[in-house]
Amino acid sequence: MAETVRLLYFAWVRERIGVAHEVVPLDQPLLLHELVARLCKRSAGHEAALAEQGRLRAAINEAFVGWDAKVAPGDEVAIFPPVTGG
Repeated sequence: MAETVRLLYFAWVRERIGVAHEVVPLDQPLLLHELVARLCKRSAGHEAALAEQGRLRAAINEAFVGWDAKVAPGDEVAIFPPVTGG
């Protein structure tokens, strides 16, 4: 059985992809930006939401990370736009 990673999407990222979460296969660790590149190939919505990583933030297992962070099977990855307050 293949290992997986759970992905959570928030705000306009969720709206463009069309789902709040998904589980995708991941057999070995890879860098977050490599995972995102794979996700961009899943659908036009994924590409529209994830193509500009500079407009996004990410967390792995609830800890903020950069795009060069390693994602391992079993991790939970959240992708969301920056949050501003007022």
